[in-house]
Amino acid sequence: MDEETLSTALSFYQSDRPSCDQFHNGRKLDYLRKADLSYSDFFRDFLLPNYPCILSPEFTADWRSRQTWVRADGSPDFEHLLKHFGDCVVPVANCDVKEYNANPKHNIPLRDYLSYWREHRGSSYSSPRGCLYMKDWHMHRAFPEHGEYTTPDFFQSDWLNEYWDTIKVDDYRFVYMGPKGSWTPFHADVFRSYSWSANICGRKKWLLFAPGREEHLRDNSGNLVYDARSPILQNEDLYPKYSQCCQPIEVLQEAGEVIFIPSGWHHQVYNLEDTISINHNWLNGCNVDVMWSFLQGELAAVQREIGEWKDHMDDWHQHCQLLLKSCSGINYCEFYTFLKIISKNRIAVLDAAVPLQTSSPAELSALGPCHALFDLHRSEDVLSALLADEHFGKLDTDLLEPRPEQMLQEIREVLDAASL
Repeated sequence: MDEETLSTALSFYQSDRPSCDQFHNGRKLDYLRKADLSYSDFFRDFLLPNYPCILSPEFTADWRSRQTWVRADGSPDFEHLLKHFGDCVVPVANCDVKEYNANPKHNIPLRDYLSYWREHRGSSYSSPRGCLYMKDWHMHRAFPEHGEYTTPDFFQSDWLNEYWDTIKVDDYRFVYMGPKGSWTPFHADVFRSYSWSANICGRKKWLLFAPGREEHLRDNSGNLVYDARSPILQNEDLYPKYSQCCQPIEVLQEAGEVIFIPSGWHHQVYNLEDTISINHNWLNGCNVDVMWSFLQGELAAVQREIGEWKDHMDDWHQHCQLLLKSCSGINYCEFYTFLKIISKNRIAVLDAAVPLQTSSPAELSALGPCHALFDLHRSEDVLSALLADEHFGKLDTDLLEPRPEQMLQEIREVLDAASL
C-alpha cells in the first residue's frame, strides 16, 4: 500500500459506504487481468467499497493443483487425488436433505467419497445416497506445506486466518469437491467476512444479493429462506416482503477463475459441472467493523432469546457470551484477543526491534508500513467501540492481558509517533 492509498482509506471511513445498488441495476462484475491493476488499486476499487469481481485464470495458472488435480479433458483427476489424499477424512454434505437452513454433514475418507462420485457420475448423476458434496475440508491445515496453490496477492491481508493460525485452533481455508448438480444454500459468510473462491476445474453459477437485499427473503419470523429460488417465496403470508425483492445477480465462474465475494453479500452457489474449488474466508481492516456489527447483532439475538432469565441469573451476561460463542464461533473477549494479536503484529512491523509472532505470515512485512498503519487505525476504531459497548463493560475482563484500555493506549501512542 502506498501513502496516497493510505490517505484515501483513512478518509473513506469518515462517511457511509457507497451503495451497491448499481449491481442490481445492470452493472456487471469487473473482470480483472493481472496487468490491469496494482494491490493499491484493488484495495481502493474493491475492498474499500465492498464490490465483487472476477479474477482471470492468469491468477491461478501456476498453481500445481491446476495441473495435477485435473485431467486433460478438464475433469477431476480421481486417481491423483486418491493416491495423494485418499486416506484423509473429509466432511460431506447431502444436498438433498435440509437440516434447519443447511445440509447435514458426516465425515468419511476421501477415497470413499471419490468412489461415490465416480458411481454417481456413471449413473447419470443419480444415486440412492443423494447428491453428496465434499465441503469445508481443511486441506491447508492438514498439509501446511502442500504447495498446491498460493493466495492471490490481492487477498494477502487476512486477519482471520492470521489470528486462527496464531492461536492454533482453526482456520478458514477450505477445499470443496462436488459433482454436477451439487449446491450450497442461501447464506452469507462466517462473521460476514470476505471470501474468495477459485475453480480448480469445473464451472459454478453464483446468485448474489448485495447487503440489505436479503431482508426481502426473510419469512414472517425473520428467518432467511433456505433456497433463494424456491416457489415458497411466492407465499405472501410466509414471505411478506418478497414482492419487493430484486432479481439476484447471476455470475458464471469458469475453470481457473477466482471470484471475490465481499462482506455481507448473501449468495447461493451451484456446480454446473464436476467441480473442485479452493475457498478462503478472510477479513481485514476494511471490514473488521462489519464483523463487530455482526457480533453485536448476534448478541442481541441471544439476549432476546433468554431475556426472561436476566433478573434470575447472576452471571446472565456471561451466559449470553457462552451462547454467542456457541452460535457464532467467537465471543466479545475472544474478539478483543483477535484485535490484540492483529495490533501487536502491526506494531512489530513498524518497530523492527519487536519480533513478530512466530506464526505471523511473511506477507505482513511485504504489505508494508502504510498497510500496518491503516490496520492499526482500524483496530483503534473498533477497539474503541468495543470498550464503549455496555455489554462488554459488564464482563469480567481481569484475565485479559494486556487490559483492553492499555492495548488501546499502546495503539494510540504508536499512531501518534508515526504521525510526527
